Amino acid sequence: MARFLLREWEKLPIGEGPGQITEPLADRLAALARASAFAGAGEGGVLVHHRRDLQARGVVGVLAAPGVSLEILPKIDLPPEEASQGAAGVRRRLIHMLAVALDLRLDLGTVTALSWQTETLLDILIRIFADKLTDTLRRGMPRRYIGQKDDLPALRGRLDVTRQFTIHAVNPTRLACRYDALSEDIALNRIMKATLGHLARLTGSGALRGRLRELAFLYAEITDLPPAALRWDEVVLDRTNRAWGELLSLAKLFLKGRYQTTSHGAAQGTALLFAMDALFEEYVGRLVARALRGSAFSVTLQGGQLFCLSEIETARGVFRTKPDILIRQGAKVVQVIDTKWKRISARIDDPKQGVSQADVYQMMAYAQLYHAPRLTLLYPHHAGLAEEGLQGDFQITDHETRLETASVDVARGTAGVLAGLKGLLPDCMAWVGD
Repeated sequence: MARFLLREWEKLPIGEGPGQITEPLADRLAALARASAFAGAGEGGVLVHHRRDLQARGVVGVLAAPGVSLEILPKIDLPPEEASQGAAGVRRRLIHMLAVALDLRLDLGTVTALSWQTETLLDILIRIFADKLTDTLRRGMPRRYIGQKDDLPALRGRLDVTRQFTIHAVNPTRLACRYDALSEDIALNRIMKATLGHLARLTGSGALRGRLRELAFLYAEITDLPPAALRWDEVVLDRTNRAWGELLSLAKLFLKGRYQTTSHGAAQGTALLFAMDALFEEYVGRLVARALRGSAFSVTLQGGQLFCLSEIETARGVFRTKPDILIRQGAKVVQVIDTKWKRISARIDDPKQGVSQADVYQMMAYAQLYHAPRLTLLYPHHAGLAEEGLQGDFQITDHETRLETASVDVARGTAGVLAGLKGLLPDCMAWVGD
């Protein structure tokens, strides 16, 4: 299989030479990208198919079509001491972001340096899932009591009176019983079995495929269901099976998360994709909530829900707003943070820093609706900016409201991002770090 690697917004030339992709393979990847739910999103979808090249957009992940795979990684500038890691270091940072966004505690120490360097993002996530499932199964497969119906020679549980006096009215040797039996054939185990089968078809690694099939052997007695038929609503997590919570989250990521799997027509292949703007928003939002935990402030993600306008005749609201992050002290909104997965420039290069005028208008609307004295447009830090943190400080004309641009360095990992956020959050908070 031909394997290619791009960063966001980079181009892969089409041709017959080294480092180029042939036209038939480019067509397969482009068709798969067009079949994605992200087609048209992320500033132009997953890929743009030009005559001379394929260009990645603001969506990252893995596309795999017959005979070819393309991995798209985010543009994250690693610190100098890690710059030599290249794609391996970026994969590690991306998976850290996914872990925070999905509220997972992943043991990445089991992933070898060679795996980070040679495996795709998809195979690394599959390896993490297999390791975690192996470890959790050592403590036993979860079981629950499930209601059963059976006709038995002796009473078990309670008698099904209606069935007894209709079906067995003339056969008193059989009793219609209703009882609870401890069973492993439950919704949680069915989801794990379906995930193993799904991943075995996705991975391009023979070793990983063999390992997944070995794990699937342990689920031989569990009902085999297609992903669409799984009953996620029947899963019950309690103190007896709490350890399965993170595996369930990973299963959702693979089976019903923000990615697509297609296997028909011109779009034959598989895809594991993430919109970086949505991932960055969730990542920062969860870390802001973690940072302010135990303080006098509360955090709401994608909340607010106030309308920009109201119809005069009906008072019906239109143009609902959903700020990324609202920080409140009591009932008062003290700060609105909107995350943008874009690269801004240094003030010396451009007084506006390349900030979108539409983004500024959006923040001014938030100032009007939420009466917040402080507005923050938060961007990923990169090497072109002098220092992490506050990049621009402004005041809305004829108002006291402050609008600031700032950056946070996701290459520093969770602890570093928490430290970077400290200076961008309310000054009077009781700072709590994890």
